[in-house]
Amino acid sequence: MAALSIAYLERQRLFEIRTQRSSYLFGVNEKGTVQHLYWGEPVEASECDFLLKGRHHSSFDADVDRETEEFGGWGGSHYAEPGLKVEFGDGVRDLKLDYAGYELVGDDELKIRLADRHYAFRVDVHYKAYAEHDIIERFIRIRNEEALPVRIEQVMAAVWSIQALPEYRMTHVAGRWAGEYQLRSSILTEGKKTIESRRGFTGPHANPWFAIDDGRSDETNGRVWFGALGWSGNWKIVAEKSTFGHVRVVGGVNDFDGAFVIAPGETYTSPVFAGGFSSGGFGGMSRLLHGYERGHIFPARQPRKVLYNSWEATEFDVQAEEQIKLARHAAKLGVERFVVDDGWFGARNSDRAGLGDWQVNPRKFPNGLRALIDEVKGLGMEFGLWVEPESVNPDSDLYRNHPEWIYRFPTREGTQLRNQHLLNLGLPEVKAFVLGFMTELLSAYEIKFIKWDMNRSVTEPGTGEEGLPVWQKHVDHLYEIWAELRIRFPDVEFETCAGGGARIDLGILRYADQAWISDNTDARDRLAIQEGFSYAYSPSVMMCWVTESPNGFNGRSLPLSYRFHSSMMGGLGIGANIGKWTDEEMEEARGFVELYKDIRHVVLEGDLYRLEPLGRSNLAAYQYVSRDGLESVVFSFLQSQHFGAEERRLRLQGLEPGASYQVSLDGGEPIVRHGSTLMNAGYPLSLRGDYGSSMLRLKRL
Repeated sequence: MAALSIAYLERQRLFEIRTQRSSYLFGVNEKGTVQHLYWGEPVEASECDFLLKGRHHSSFDADVDRETEEFGGWGGSHYAEPGLKVEFGDGVRDLKLDYAGYELVGDDELKIRLADRHYAFRVDVHYKAYAEHDIIERFIRIRNEEALPVRIEQVMAAVWSIQALPEYRMTHVAGRWAGEYQLRSSILTEGKKTIESRRGFTGPHANPWFAIDDGRSDETNGRVWFGALGWSGNWKIVAEKSTFGHVRVVGGVNDFDGAFVIAPGETYTSPVFAGGFSSGGFGGMSRLLHGYERGHIFPARQPRKVLYNSWEATEFDVQAEEQIKLARHAAKLGVERFVVDDGWFGARNSDRAGLGDWQVNPRKFPNGLRALIDEVKGLGMEFGLWVEPESVNPDSDLYRNHPEWIYRFPTREGTQLRNQHLLNLGLPEVKAFVLGFMTELLSAYEIKFIKWDMNRSVTEPGTGEEGLPVWQKHVDHLYEIWAELRIRFPDVEFETCAGGGARIDLGILRYADQAWISDNTDARDRLAIQEGFSYAYSPSVMMCWVTESPNGFNGRSLPLSYRFHSSMMGGLGIGANIGKWTDEEMEEARGFVELYKDIRHVVLEGDLYRLEPLGRSNLAAYQYVSRDGLESVVFSFLQSQHFGAEERRLRLQGLEPGASYQVSLDGGEPIVRHGSTLMNAGYPLSLRGDYGSSMLRLKRL
């Protein structure tokens, strides 16, 4: 079988998208409608034309014949969540799309042309397949060739059809600030299950990713259909089960307060909605997504550098001399990047003032910012800064000069959240201001890293320029700014942050090198957050900090080893006040940093296996296997001790059964084990004490 094949079977009028381990089929029926037929394990497409048939129940259920449309609009007898809803210039709100041809681009891209039966209105449905990852990217492009404008009331990126299952279970994530990426699952009954954001960004309360199975899949077994939307503004994913047992998943830009007009001759292109199929359970799904992201979404960069961020040590009390002291301590630990967080600019002594005035505070840096940067560089580290370019305090020169730049309705004062307003980034002059000051900042100083934060949602969005609604224009301009900054400053790395993990999706991750997934830095809480994050997103972009014990969020005390083990499962950062650490703590931390540098290529580039997910038992364990299969790292965490030590045999995955491995636990004496023994009989593991942890390291001989 070829690695990848997109083909049109003319006699059967079938389209086939085949990846290494899946088939995706649809065809053109006798009514001229593009009908979805199959998605799952590989099949012979030529034998599936019998699926291309109509269905009928009664005149009250005439739409049953349209439940499997590959992409359809609202019109006629179609009552399901539509892919597209429009109003033509003459007031007609009925959309009838017929097949109008196709175009193949190479062997991995396909465009299906749809056209309205009466109006000069075209929809192109795009597909791009990634064979090795069993993933298909989809998006649509609409063109108005009418003489009058067309109002777009809802436009989705894709409609995914899940074939008949005895039961449907939907898995997704929910959460809140400091509690993002909490796994949730529910059985789909007749009706709609909607996850969405209407806050102007991706949001911490949900994330645009879903998985569907029959309710019996687990980490290693079962069929899973999944999708992830690349959009960092208002979004919506709707899973709808009909009374006839069919499930469609529709997703794209949220239609809430989002209608817009396409003028004659104009086009609109939706975000990309990637979908895939795994027969290897949720773990197989995650590894497919991670490989796709590393290979085709994330900017090509070196592995994450060990980072120190001074926020928790100083908060807003940023002073050059204190930062230098912290930098010297960080260098002793082997840190590679030193980052100054909020408080370095303007009159920024609290969150009540200064936001928007992006000039170095001369009182805090009497010798200028360059003096600190030179000190950091002299210690062998790169320098980074925190910024929040989209927000402004009322107490700032920027706001006093440009009060008209914020989101606000004319008759309203505008809500303040965290003592700040949000700039209307959709305005050309605001976009120019943000791009301008960022360019000036990065040109004036040798800055290698930017943490780009956003600490409030959109409120009172007002009205923007003509064209797309302000919700969409904000995101479009954000992407354009990041894209331009990456071109102008190719050596600068960027982190996406929004009050923690509220702006992480496959849209912003095309520009961001790493992601701050939560402001909650408690190592135990982080296990749950990181596990949920890993279902959809690769640990290679996930930043994790070692911070204080007891932790400021919940007062929990955890051993330094536990805190490091938890933070070594992604990009390692340190955020504690290391100036107060004892010599013993500094020496122990230095050892962990050195160890992390030795294994990070396995963690950041390898395949993740969730051996013991949280909640299944008293133990949680996660394994990383290098891409070449020569190395593996396993992190294990005991939540609490009952009746003595926790004795377990940990069955490993992803190893070569016939190979032998040198195995060492927490730096102890290595022993030799056979791959099949480690995978079948398991590795004998013993953890003691509340919040005990360990790191198992394997090298193939």
